[in-house]
Amino acid sequence: MNEMKLTLEQGLPELGLELPEEIKDRLCDFGAAMVKQNEVMNLTAITEPAPVAKLHLLDSLTVLCCADLKGKQIIDVGCGAGFPGVPLAIACPEAKITLLDSLAKRMNWLDTILPQLGVTNARTITARAEEAVATRREKFDFATSRAVARLNILLELTAPYVRVGGKVLAMKGSAAREELEESRNAIKRLGLKLEEVHEFQIDGASHSVIVLKKVAPTPPQYPRRYAKIKQSPL
Repeated sequence: MNEMKLTLEQGLPELGLELPEEIKDRLCDFGAAMVKQNEVMNLTAITEPAPVAKLHLLDSLTVLCCADLKGKQIIDVGCGAGFPGVPLAIACPEAKITLLDSLAKRMNWLDTILPQLGVTNARTITARAEEAVATRREKFDFATSRAVARLNILLELTAPYVRVGGKVLAMKGSAAREELEESRNAIKRLGLKLEEVHEFQIDGASHSVIVLKKVAPTPPQYPRRYAKIKQSPL
């Protein structure tokens, strides 16, 4: 058994997850494909098999511990090399995943590799988050995102995609509570309500998924242009 799969199998019980062999193999195939592509394209700084399993695959799968994605529409905002969206699509084939990122090279690679891996429930959109929402406002059950921006900025980019009753699943590290505190105004103004914070330990580091429920429509003036969001966060 290769090191990536062994590390994945050791970490799944700690998350309370069980996955079929085929799914575990497909997750590792995606991890290996990313590492291979990284030789010619900047996708990740993490290239060793065990860290890829822990910090990309297992980290992405924490979202499954926080929400039932079966039959749901999920958008991964700023997906980069495909995390967490691709592992979620592989692990939960009943979900419909939209992968959104502005970098065409990454998205073209995902368009090539996903069919090769038999992933049919994920599609890509190459666009900026604040622009793509124009035709997709409040169309999704869940929006998730990882390592894109601090929470008060991230929420303005994700909340408009989520229907009322849906949720934003924001993936954060050890600063999750601090970022939550500075996001109180953003949460209120964007029509969100904090539901819970799930905390995980992966490879000795703190990983969190902040779950915010959409309780009211996001006002139409949001999201603003990214330069404005960054200059003056809610």
